[in-house]
Amino acid sequence: MENSELQRYEELKKEIHFHNYRYHVLDDPVISDAEYDRLLQELYAIEAKHPDWVTPDSPSQRAGAPPAAGFPKVNHPAPILSLANAFDADGLRAWLERIAKLDPRVLDADFTVEPKLDGLTVVLHYRNGIFVQGATRGDGEIGEEITANLRTIPALPLRLPVVENQPQTAETRSSPAGGRQISLFEAPSPPDAAQTPIPAYLVVRGEAFIPLSEFAALNARLETAGEKTYVNPRNTAAGALRNLDPSVAARRPLTLLVYQIVAWEDDPSATPQPATQAETIAYLRAVGFPVPESAYCRDLDDAIAAVNRWGERRPALDYEIDGAVIKINDLHLAASLGVVGKDPRGAIAFKFPAQEVTTRLNEIGVNVGRTGVLTPYAILEPVEIGGVTVRQATLHNFDFIAEKDIRIGDRVRVKRAGDVIPYVIGPVTAARAGTELPYTPPETCPDCAQPVEHLPGEVAWYCVNAACPAQLIRNVEHFVSRGAMDIVGMGIKIVEQLVSAGLIGDVADLYTLGRDSLLELEGFAEKKADNLLKAISVSKNRPLSRLLTALGIRGVGEVIAAELARYYPDLDALAAASVDELEAIEGIGPNIAQAIVDWFARPVNRQVLAKLRAAGVWPRADAQPEGELPAKTLAGLAFVVTGRLQGFTRQEIKEYIQARGGRVTGSVSKKTDYLVAGEDAGSKLTKAQTLGVRVIDEDDLRKMAEAGGTQPV
Repeated sequence: MENSELQRYEELKKEIHFHNYRYHVLDDPVISDAEYDRLLQELYAIEAKHPDWVTPDSPSQRAGAPPAAGFPKVNHPAPILSLANAFDADGLRAWLERIAKLDPRVLDADFTVEPKLDGLTVVLHYRNGIFVQGATRGDGEIGEEITANLRTIPALPLRLPVVENQPQTAETRSSPAGGRQISLFEAPSPPDAAQTPIPAYLVVRGEAFIPLSEFAALNARLETAGEKTYVNPRNTAAGALRNLDPSVAARRPLTLLVYQIVAWEDDPSATPQPATQAETIAYLRAVGFPVPESAYCRDLDDAIAAVNRWGERRPALDYEIDGAVIKINDLHLAASLGVVGKDPRGAIAFKFPAQEVTTRLNEIGVNVGRTGVLTPYAILEPVEIGGVTVRQATLHNFDFIAEKDIRIGDRVRVKRAGDVIPYVIGPVTAARAGTELPYTPPETCPDCAQPVEHLPGEVAWYCVNAACPAQLIRNVEHFVSRGAMDIVGMGIKIVEQLVSAGLIGDVADLYTLGRDSLLELEGFAEKKADNLLKAISVSKNRPLSRLLTALGIRGVGEVIAAELARYYPDLDALAAASVDELEAIEGIGPNIAQAIVDWFARPVNRQVLAKLRAAGVWPRADAQPEGELPAKTLAGLAFVVTGRLQGFTRQEIKEYIQARGGRVTGSVSKKTDYLVAGEDAGSKLTKAQTLGVRVIDEDDLRKMAEAGGTQPV
């Protein structure tokens, strides 16, 4: 009896998944709602009798689990990158010209065009076809786990393939008014789902959002019930998915579209992952994911035409987009172009014109950033732009205010750049009444009252007080970061605690913290306090270059700091340097040289240095004349480091290579000369082998450095 009931339970799960797919993805149900409800109730009844049978892929798991205490962090298997932007056809052609200089093959490439969805990026993990984990994008490297919330989305497959033994069609469908059909398709036909391989480990990327019709219906229900309504679907979707209580997500009409394979791991003899974006969309659709409309384009002109069609259709869509994405169809070619910052070169976002309104500029405020840059912002008479009430907007910089002759009291034109960040375009001069007041930039910092600095030829104005309260938290966070003093265990929350409690007034105060004062802070027990104090003590031994990086002198990052440490034995020697001396060092121009001299000239900064010296934080470097520096045996060579190293930390090997003239980058491309591979090298090793990049180990690197940069035998 139990065997037959278990068999029925497995059949019910498959059947309900199939009907969810027909209803939420294809908008083409084959049974009535009442029949569907009966199937679901039968499933619930069996699970009530046999709770030990319930698996993560059961349709019952969409209802939402109990609230979580907090979101764990998830390391993405590959970077979840952003996209560079273009705003017109010339910008798209300029993009193609840029990447063609790296690889002329792109001039003959074909493309796909997809909508740029305005939702929340999600990363979905499947093992042996079962959905096991989901996360937000986060910073692109680490996201927040929201698995329980994502399970509540009906369109998300809990098991792959959703449809077994039934061929999928690739018809292009139009979206019925108010319906759920969002996935449109114009790429090559997907394979039969029964013949489609599911890798042992599959990670995909998509966008979660609320359709506009569903959002309007949700607000109507809330208004009828006398409850608070929501301003826009994007924030509502993000808020539901990032709520600790999954039942909140379960009550929201969320859906998603999936468009990228992030990771694919399987037996080498198995079918490889799709090689083109068109094939990727076809594959994802075949196994049961809802996918965006993807237009196949033979060349860039076709792609530009497809982008224009998206712009024309935008007002009639049932979901929000802020542009269209053009992708090189050949994924191997796209990957070989590499990454600029966090933007892959093989794709670009075309941003549609932002919405624009006019309103009154009541006042101009000034923010002070971590690096001391003063940024003006407009305090506006509240105005709604695209469903969002805007009270403040950026004014870019003080030169912009002067060039546009923006005055307090002006009626100004405001846009939301990318439909997200509001900014002032300029004044409506015809609306002036004569009472508007011209604006003068501040001569002192609005937070610490110290004089501000504005160098000739630079747009930015700076507060260079290292103890400025507005900069303190971010300054300390930077000071303790891995690339600077690397104080292990001191994250932004602890820094905020220390500043809020008045325990530190500048970075030097970190070295006078006492055990008793730490124990008074919330969350600190004896072990945590002792570990933090030990980490602070250990940081006293960091080299001069790390301390220079940590001080946050404008323009002095890791590379410049390393150069300065080669020329000056300690901070006393550097403080005595002139602008002319500093300019003679490679990589240091007049503005950075002046910024260094000005930083050491400030009395408040000298006080910080005196406190650091008194605390024993005063490293010395073995500085030598240029002719006696370590030989630049790796000059002109680009390295990528991956895997677990034995003789170096990541920071140490980076400094070792840079000291000998080499460059260290984060991703493998055709411009990479060598990949230094440790144990468990992973995807970077695979990519290097695919591109023909030479692979070496740590011993090979040392031999190269000693032998003048020649590849070891």
